[in-house]
Amino acid sequence: MMTDHRDFRTALGRFVTGVTVITTLDAQGAPVGLTANSFNSVSLDPPMVLWSLARSSRNLAVFSEASHYAVNVLASDQRHLSDRFARPVADRFAGVDWRAGRGGVPVLSGVTATFECRNTTRVDGGDHVVFLGAVEAFEGCDREPLIYHAGRYATPSYEIFSA
Repeated sequence: MMTDHRDFRTALGRFVTGVTVITTLDAQGAPVGLTANSFNSVSLDPPMVLWSLARSSRNLAVFSEASHYAVNVLASDQRHLSDRFARPVADRFAGVDWRAGRGGVPVLSGVTATFECRNTTRVDGGDHVVFLGAVEAFEGCDREPLIYHAGRYATPSYEIFSA
């Protein structure tokens, strides 16, 4: 039985997640981005992914109104990007290498994977909004991912098992 929010959050932290930076453009065409570890696949046919954003986020309206966004899966040497996009910074994109993707949204360089999505559906998720995106373009490369577990960054130390 759940006793409090802190215990629940601690239990959720036992699940290893990847670290992403979600990017879009605001109504004036300025790049907007934030760190999120609430990313997951939804469907292969059609290709869809999801992520969630706190209702209290100052960026909620921007992402809700955007036609597109990109999910940038960070590589193990990109912790600095996770930190940068997680904290209030005057210009999060200053000095960050990126290209314009679908809908003009920023696609970060050097990441382990990107998913360029059309913003199709938003679902009420309690204190969060769940964004479902139709993947219009994607790419991946063989880079070690940055992961998050039990409130800390980590890199995988794993053995590859054959199926």
